[in-house]
Amino acid sequence: MIRGFDRFTSAPVASVRFIAQRGLLKPLVWSLVRVRVHGSEHIESFDGPFIAVANHSSHLDAPLIIGALPRKRARYLAAGAAADYFFEVWWRKWLTTLFFNAFAIERNAEGKRVGSSRALLERGVPLLIFPEGGRTREGALTRFKPGAAALSIATSAPCLPIALVGASAAMPRGYNWPKRGRLPVTVVCGELMYRSGSETPEEFSTRLSDAVRQLHETVQPMPRSSPKGIK
Repeated sequence: MIRGFDRFTSAPVASVRFIAQRGLLKPLVWSLVRVRVHGSEHIESFDGPFIAVANHSSHLDAPLIIGALPRKRARYLAAGAAADYFFEVWWRKWLTTLFFNAFAIERNAEGKRVGSSRALLERGVPLLIFPEGGRTREGALTRFKPGAAALSIATSAPCLPIALVGASAAMPRGYNWPKRGRLPVTVVCGELMYRSGSETPEEFSTRLSDAVRQLHETVQPMPRSSPKGIK
């Protein structure tokens, strides 16, 4: 490895990723589902690291968000991916790194990579995190884990709430490809959010979850949580 090389902030690597994301992935996804984007102007002029937080119910979610955000804001965006799934098999790790600039998140809270997300923010790298911890069933919103809120508080990086509407219907869990017919999907970005007063991470996390729900409901009501939870 080249001394000092950082794939997360490397301009040449970002150029290769641009081809993968905007030349291959986005045209493919946009050809398979009908995508509408609202609120991207909320992040257009912000010039610093941020934490995109969104509901998570489909493998379409990360490609939709990366394709929907303004190019300048998505250029170095790093998406959190489950270490126990995306980083255990070499080819899956390679593809996830290429298309999503991915960094590993431990769903089982083993603590081996606990400082990686904070270090990325401190290097100016914006993050994409799904605080539910996994894909939910039928598009329902479950409780946000407080990790993203705690990161925001620790680094002063704002959170960008994002609601994904229709992704679960277009490509539900158990599907390896979107359903036929180009079903509609909407990406709704809210205003940047910061900790309010002396909010705890749990309190801020709840406010972020509420914001995502409200954004979702500007398009359509969100399904109620299933007792079977998430995966």
